Amino acid sequence: MNKYIYILLPFIFWGCQKDFNSVVDSTPSSYQVAKILGTDSVMYYQSDSLIVISIGFNSSNGIKTVSANVIASDQTQLNTAPIILYDNGNFPDNGDTVKGDNIYSNKFPISHYYPVGVYQIQYYVTDNSNQTNLAAVRSFYFDNGQGEVAPVISNLVAPDTVSLGSSTTPIFLSVHVYDTNGLNDIQSVYFNSYFPNGNPSSANPFKMYDDGTNGDQTAGDGIYSLIVGLPSNVQTGTYRFEFQAVDRSGSVSNKITHNLVVK
Repeated sequence: MNKYIYILLPFIFWGCQKDFNSVVDSTPSSYQVAKILGTDSVMYYQSDSLIVISIGFNSSNGIKTVSANVIASDQTQLNTAPIILYDNGNFPDNGDTVKGDNIYSNKFPISHYYPVGVYQIQYYVTDNSNQTNLAAVRSFYFDNGQGEVAPVISNLVAPDTVSLGSSTTPIFLSVHVYDTNGLNDIQSVYFNSYFPNGNPSSANPFKMYDDGTNGDQTAGDGIYSLIVGLPSNVQTGTYRFEFQAVDRSGSVSNKITHNLVVK
């Protein structure tokens, strides 16, 4: 709506096996979380890699299914459906080593397109009465191997001249953003505007969007947009716009400067 304004591929682990970060489900049950197998850090190497998600219980009595969600550093959930964990001893497919040992596991692909940072695995248990509870949470740090490379902006779309009308005059602005770490690594895209006398606008910075709103045509395509409205009584002259992007590491992109003549 428009308005103004991841066969097992190579990967590297650091750290040792740990018990767990946090056991959440404290309700009385015939099972209890005994351990969570995993590492503190994962680094992407060469190609998409698989991590093994595992959780162990003191007993499987009362457990119907065990599942997990993976939450990236930008708080997006990477799996579209619950990741079912198995205690079937099928290591090639599920990463589970011993059948019936009360350790439930599965593999999940991590891509180099995912952002760096602290990830979270949420473990859920559905019991025989079909009640599902969050049983535990584990965190790990993911390095996508791309390094902290600043984003790049290009292909600015903006008018050179605008003639004011009797009511608010809409102006469509868009810019393409690229980041070697993937679009999920983009923290924000914005511009600052300056009046003909050089003074900055009190509304700076203006946030741009890639979510299908505020004039943006297609969500998630790397094109950030915004429609701004110029009041009929706005000061005429040459306005300066400066466009930039910043990623989650704080690296700032190149700057695109554009002049707009308002008549």
